[in-house]
Amino acid sequence: MHILLLNEYYPPDTSATAKMAAQVVETLARHHRVTVVAGRPSYDPDEFYPFALLRRDTRNGVTVERVGSTAYPRHRMRRRVANYLSYLALAVPRALAIRPDVVLAMTDPPVAGIAGALVARLARRPFVYNIRDLYPDMALGGDIVRPSWWVRRWEQMHRRALRQAARVIVLGDDMRNRILAKGIAPERVVIVRDGAALPAAMPDPADPAVRKIAEEIRCGFPFVVLHAGNLGFYGAWGTLLKAAEMLRDEGAGLVFVGGGANRAALEASAANAPNVRFVPFRPAEQVPHVMLAGDLHIVTVRSGLEGVVVPSKLYSILAAGRPVLAVAAAESDAARIVVESGCGLAADPDDADAVAAAIRELRHDPARLEIMGRRAREAAEKYARVSELQRFVDTIEQAVLEKNGGHHLGS
Repeated sequence: MHILLLNEYYPPDTSATAKMAAQVVETLARHHRVTVVAGRPSYDPDEFYPFALLRRDTRNGVTVERVGSTAYPRHRMRRRVANYLSYLALAVPRALAIRPDVVLAMTDPPVAGIAGALVARLARRPFVYNIRDLYPDMALGGDIVRPSWWVRRWEQMHRRALRQAARVIVLGDDMRNRILAKGIAPERVVIVRDGAALPAAMPDPADPAVRKIAEEIRCGFPFVVLHAGNLGFYGAWGTLLKAAEMLRDEGAGLVFVGGGANRAALEASAANAPNVRFVPFRPAEQVPHVMLAGDLHIVTVRSGLEGVVVPSKLYSILAAGRPVLAVAAAESDAARIVVESGCGLAADPDDADAVAAAIRELRHDPARLEIMGRRAREAAEKYARVSELQRFVDTIEQAVLEKNGGHHLGS
């Protein structure tokens, strides 16, 4: 069958969504024809493309069609919105001309699911919706927008897209519960996690090059609590900084690796904190070194956003066999996985005392940290990415079979 994916970001964009989109469609392309309609690279891309109304190329068996959207850097929201709007204005008519067997949409831009549902409805094709972040819930919960008539209209259109979808693919149980609460039939909501890419081997901590990178990241702290990833709107950042303040004289340092919309504000808030440091992103090939540098890794979702965002970085931590502190509500997918697998602890994202107490508890129990690290690797095998990707393929194939009345694909 011919699968069409609508998602603005695609490699050489370097966003998490771009990377996961590539993994999904390259897996699908082993058995089916796949076309991606993306925008010009604008999310910290590895390379930039000159303007062209339509650029077509093939990447790893996938046909990638890039419409001539604006390509402003992502850090300025108004210009990013221009990227979104120009992408949608060009991508929707291009998608209507392709006539695939099924339309798949992700959530870049935030209304991509609504656009995908429209394309599928006009083309009379089944629609599959892969929700990476739940909008407009995330925009409201992250204080990006305020309640208004147009946000209510956005939610109405989004619910219509959800009702139309043959399958809604979500990232965890908490997100599934959010979708079910919107009145969507349970049998159409499928959990497919990002999963863990299991490395054949981790770097040798004794290797001088590995040790050098670890020392740079550890910033001289005896015990490092590490957050590696995007500093976006979803984290309990204030709680983490308050917890760090409580631990300032106890040899525990909080290190943030990476950037994001909230980094500047966080740096300003932590300007006088002696045990908080910010270091830049590392190249992809150094990610395993970053994983080894932390004694305890942080995964965080601010209160009220559980199921709205599901931090995929958890699976990278599990794959590296590192202990985790989930600063997230107990009902969140991240906290549940960490607690049930025994690979770490969970703490209320509104309770800095609880976060500090958890760090203090593990700081003085290296044997327990070692056990948690082993259990993290065991959990990673349970959520292996290769298995999750196959579940994604099976879900799309089943959705098309049902729409075709059970007939064979391509019949």
